[in-house]
Amino acid sequence: MKNLEKITSVHNQHVKDWKKLQTRKQRTKTNTYLLDGWHLVNEAIQSDISILTLIGTQEQFELHPDILTHRFDTYEVTSEIMTDITDSVTPQGIAAVVSKPEDDLQIPAELTGAWLLLDQIQDPGNIGTMIRTADAAGFTGVVAGRKTVDIYSPKVVRAMQGSQFHIQLHQGNLIAWIEQFKQNELPVYGSELNEAAKNFRKIAPSDNFALVMGNEGHGMSQELLDRTTQNLYIPMAGQAESLNVAISAGILMFQLKQK
Repeated sequence: MKNLEKITSVHNQHVKDWKKLQTRKQRTKTNTYLLDGWHLVNEAIQSDISILTLIGTQEQFELHPDILTHRFDTYEVTSEIMTDITDSVTPQGIAAVVSKPEDDLQIPAELTGAWLLLDQIQDPGNIGTMIRTADAAGFTGVVAGRKTVDIYSPKVVRAMQGSQFHIQLHQGNLIAWIEQFKQNELPVYGSELNEAAKNFRKIAPSDNFALVMGNEGHGMSQELLDRTTQNLYIPMAGQAESLNVAISAGILMFQLKQK
């Protein structure tokens, strides 16, 4: 532990700065975001990512003294402060400020592996679920398009459950990403609720490709659909009009990436 400072006032400048991390503006400005809860903090510690600040209540530090052996700037705060800086209804009493990946706005020079691209996805729960599923399916990374909800917002971070430490996360212009995949001769599959597209089961699984999932209500943008290698659909035997985008993504990811 580098040092331990006790804070009891919600008006403390550190507390104000931590609370601002609930906003995309502050996360972008500082290139950091907040983890809330023991599971996420422990995942971060095990993943050796850059933890800048550890924040916890006296009760939690007494229950988990081992965490104080790490060399983080550490702050002991009140339960009121934990409620103030997180958007959880019932904070667990432990949080951490961590760095975002420094290269998350860059397209890797050599693209390999399976990638999930998110086009205008708006629901944080869906985003987090898709990132967790991409992690489970063995994907290399996930790219959030510019009109997709911030992947480091508190609700998305909770829904990811630490999968952001296991795979690459990027943000950027999906058109540029698609063109780079095609230059690297990797197929780019779109998802479309249209039987004029190709049945996803007719695509042979592989290790290197990109899959694009579109907005919950409107699907993929036409400009992206026009740039893909092949657009896929999931045939449905029942009467439901459509599937939840995270469910659809899970079906497609495991089918396309299976061994």
